Amino acid sequence: MKKITNIFIAFIAILSLNACSEDDDFTFTAKPDTEGISFTNSTSEVYTLRASNADNLAERFVWNEVDFDVQTPVNYELQGSATESFESYSVLGDVTVTNLSVTVASMLELAAEAGLDNDPDTDLPNTGNLFFKVRAYVGGDAGNVVDQTSEVLSLTVLLPEGEVEGPVYKQFYLVGDATSAGWNPDNNNIPLFRDSANENIYHYTGRFAGGDGIEGFKLLETLGDWDSQWGVDGDAFTSKAILGGDPSAFAVAADQYYKLMVNREEFTYSFEVFDASAAATYDVVGLVGAGTSVGWPGDDNPTPDIKMTKSDFDEHIWKATDVVLTNGPVKFRANLDWTVNWGGGENFPSGIANGDDIIATAGTYTVWFNDISGRYIFIPVVTE
Repeated sequence: MKKITNIFIAFIAILSLNACSEDDDFTFTAKPDTEGISFTNSTSEVYTLRASNADNLAERFVWNEVDFDVQTPVNYELQGSATESFESYSVLGDVTVTNLSVTVASMLELAAEAGLDNDPDTDLPNTGNLFFKVRAYVGGDAGNVVDQTSEVLSLTVLLPEGEVEGPVYKQFYLVGDATSAGWNPDNNNIPLFRDSANENIYHYTGRFAGGDGIEGFKLLETLGDWDSQWGVDGDAFTSKAILGGDPSAFAVAADQYYKLMVNREEFTYSFEVFDASAAATYDVVGLVGAGTSVGWPGDDNPTPDIKMTKSDFDEHIWKATDVVLTNGPVKFRANLDWTVNWGGGENFPSGIANGDDIIATAGTYTVWFNDISGRYIFIPVVTE
């Protein structure tokens, strides 16, 4: 009787294992999304590609989410090609999110495949088009993959011929009714100060208006261009290009000083109250040094400072326009005297004061300085 019982239990176990095996074979059937897939980011008329900016962001490609009607993550493959026919292409990234950053270096590799260069002594063109597609897919092997691919996106690129110059950095400018510019995108908008160690991080310590009836502020990459706006989406720092619509403004609770930090690579930010009550104020802040047009102070030149203009909105923010520099040292100083002065060592065109001379690069600049934080930024004046 005991043997019969054991045989019966074993028989039940085999049936259970077989049932589990049949359950494991159950699969979902993926279906193409009737909406398809397409790029949603705004693009520039021309992308200027310089080898000196190889690590900079050239474009953040953004596309819509695809629903294959299956309970599994969708992968997105961004492809780049030198030809519109995509006879050959490079996979620039494979992600499960709906955006991907592409660097200038990656664009330059495609440009080389397209037969472009910036050597004026060759017959190769220095401008042309590069082509991009995004592919959405589910499934891990060739026999079971279901995918959809976008239409081709064409971007015009330019490789400046014979150009030897320093990096060109992204900027951020304040806009909004909590700032000095109001909601005017081209109204002497104050910039954020780029971190000297990480070009994706920006800082600003200063006054923001706030309270009842104040919407807050946003950031602009390009003055006068609302398509370049950045703001918030929940707890994330994000842009119009990524969202496909306007982000929300940063809220400002009260009219007081705040410390702002944003990271455009990690989409994070911090915004906290700053106590400026003990901060010194100055009647004059000026720029001096061998790298300036006025030189260093001396017996025959006691007060040569290039005087900066103090902000009417925030008494700690200073600006000077069309400042012509040569390669050489410069410094900021207060009240036409050396008692209080600021420098930044090798940190040019942006940095924070550490007492050393700032070693400038020749050019014409708009210069901003914050006497609370000691941060400065030299923004090249672009001539058409």
